[in-house]
Amino acid sequence: MGYGPATLTCKNLQDYLKSLPKDTLDALYRNPATCLAVFRELPELSRHFIMRLLFVTKPISQIVLAAWIPHQEPSKDLGDIAAEHKQSTQVLLDMYIWQEVKDHHGNAAIKLNSTFRENLKIATLGGGKPWTMSGALDPDPHQRDLEFLDKYAMDRWESVLQFLVQPGRGATVISRDAMRTLLHAGLIESDESDSPNMQITSSGFQFLLLDTASQVWFFILKYLETVTERGLSLVACLTFLFKLSFSTLGKDYSMEGMNNELLTFLQHLREFGLVYLRKRSSGRFYPTRLALNITAGQNKGNLDVPKQGDLVIETNYRIYAYTTSELQIALLSIFSEIEGRFPNMVVACISRGSVRRALLKGIGAEQIISFLRQHCHPQMYKQNPVVPRTVSDQIKLWEMERERLEFSEGVLYKDFMSVHDYLLLSNYASSKGVLIYSDEKQRTVVVTKKGHPAIKQFWKENQSR
Repeated sequence: MGYGPATLTCKNLQDYLKSLPKDTLDALYRNPATCLAVFRELPELSRHFIMRLLFVTKPISQIVLAAWIPHQEPSKDLGDIAAEHKQSTQVLLDMYIWQEVKDHHGNAAIKLNSTFRENLKIATLGGGKPWTMSGALDPDPHQRDLEFLDKYAMDRWESVLQFLVQPGRGATVISRDAMRTLLHAGLIESDESDSPNMQITSSGFQFLLLDTASQVWFFILKYLETVTERGLSLVACLTFLFKLSFSTLGKDYSMEGMNNELLTFLQHLREFGLVYLRKRSSGRFYPTRLALNITAGQNKGNLDVPKQGDLVIETNYRIYAYTTSELQIALLSIFSEIEGRFPNMVVACISRGSVRRALLKGIGAEQIISFLRQHCHPQMYKQNPVVPRTVSDQIKLWEMERERLEFSEGVLYKDFMSVHDYLLLSNYASSKGVLIYSDEKQRTVVVTKKGHPAIKQFWKENQSR
């Protein structure tokens, strides 16, 4: 049995959609934006199958489908090809993009979801009703440029992170909706949502060291889990997010025709920094960089808002952070010791104790190294690797120190009368996959607690013979 805090996990778009009921997916597939967003995140072979079936309305035999696999590459093993084929077909079944049926001969066949097919055709080939957001507006007298939108988005998002770092003192800088989402996600904990005694959890510490794109995707997923409690439609919110992911950065879009549900959802996105809305009566909004390609954010960290790195890392484990941001200093202190603060610089040092403190909170060595790499000063990119190898290797070694032992609950068998008895029980436990440890010299066997009843029964039956 392992020990330590649980690792923060985040579903990608495929895993999230698989968890939704069939009726919800059917409703989502009625919009071309959803179909195109889902299609572009599928495995390559899955996309290949869909394109072959896009204009086919009749069931296609599984035998014919197998013949559509691209020619084998010399470097690919047949087992790898079979596994790729199985994965590509299974994901389409799990997401109800196609279904298993029988053809006119009674053989196993595949048929593409008609709703998904028709709306993907509209998204890729045109036709039908316009599915993108309306941009037909008069020139905005308060036009916002990319620099303003980037700064606005990061200021909003960093206010959420700042609250997460100091939940007891930052309650006034974020909305109740954002606070509610943080609580639901398990990033902070408190007896009451407005309690001044909120505490960041181990998951919260892990969340802080993710790249911005992954943070936003994880946060939005947790928010979507609560939309029905807020009186909003999950399908409407998801559809709007998919449309938003195809918007153009720096362009304003009309709010005309939005119902109260979508206007409320838009206001929440504004609070999180995904859209800029000067005021509700303006009738227009600007998507920010955080909203673009949000459905791919968990897989593509390069969607981050561009920012100037500020960390200089030396081979003696010392870090010089050229920043005045309290948030960046707080993040740095999670895995390092702050040794000194100057008007425009902070000096910190990575030590065994500071890394161990981070590991106890569930933060992994790779997360620490990734954070350092993302926030390096431009001068650091002139060397390879960017983070000195002595530093990254030592952080990994400190992590391995904690992973040398793994605790498992088990039952001990000892004092065997003969080597034959010991080997009999040891081999039987091993064949059943419940053997944890055995020592022939000491004649001791340890089996899992779950496997103990079966081993005990086997031993009794053997002794009675």
